Amino acid sequence: MRAAAALAAILSFTPGLGLAGPRVMALDQCADQYVLALSPRRDIAALSTRARNADSYLRAAAIGLPKRRATAESALGAAPDVVVRYWGGDDRLLRDLERRGVRILTIDDATDFAGVAANIRRVAAGLDARPAGERLIGRMNAELAAAGGAGRGRGVYYLTSGGDTAGAGVLVDAMIRAAGFANLDTRPGYGVISLERLLLDPPSLFVLGFFDQDMAAGERWSVGREAALRRLIATRQSVSLPASILGCPAWFAADGAAALAAWARAHPGGG
Repeated sequence: MRAAAALAAILSFTPGLGLAGPRVMALDQCADQYVLALSPRRDIAALSTRARNADSYLRAAAIGLPKRRATAESALGAAPDVVVRYWGGDDRLLRDLERRGVRILTIDDATDFAGVAANIRRVAAGLDARPAGERLIGRMNAELAAAGGAGRGRGVYYLTSGGDTAGAGVLVDAMIRAAGFANLDTRPGYGVISLERLLLDPPSLFVLGFFDQDMAAGERWSVGREAALRRLIATRQSVSLPASILGCPAWFAADGAAALAAWARAHPGGG
């Protein structure tokens, strides 16, 4: 969503000249986004092997940069001063890196936009990029402010291509609420769809996640295998959020709220 404009905005304030910062390696795809947004290219020792995947938000910015697996051999070969991670790297690798004086910056699993801002500030501080971090937060907050109230309390139901839902206390719920909608799944955390419940009491609007990617391939159950649910979704309004904004607790989660708000303004009557 406006990915080209977002990339241009990020690159426009990425430091260019001056003293080199710490050499940085990202250990997973979420970490890639933070490193690409906050570190000058000259300081990026390596990105993850998923940095150019279709569900990577800043995949265009990863072109031409080295990619390495999150193993001791690869990480030590990249010789980073700092590594950034969300889920990448096992405990043994992290201990090995710390013993060699490498700093570890961990992205927390934020459940709201305040948590996202805390992540940005922590990583930006560790990469000597505080001004760039504040600009990312400013961009996020501007999107959230513009989205606020658009849904006018209408109920929505979130559903992934793998059959998962999102209730209270997760970042998807924060997206929904930021756009002024009400989340019809009130259970805490992520859960599994109740197909019977949906068929008996279907929502007027689905928020679909990961439907742009074959995220359910190989799973024993997926939305694509349930003909009744496919028919139900086809008869309802829906907003599909791309995988690139959903897999990482980062500033671009606000794009989800912006997409929902745009739908609400285009459908003031709800249909």
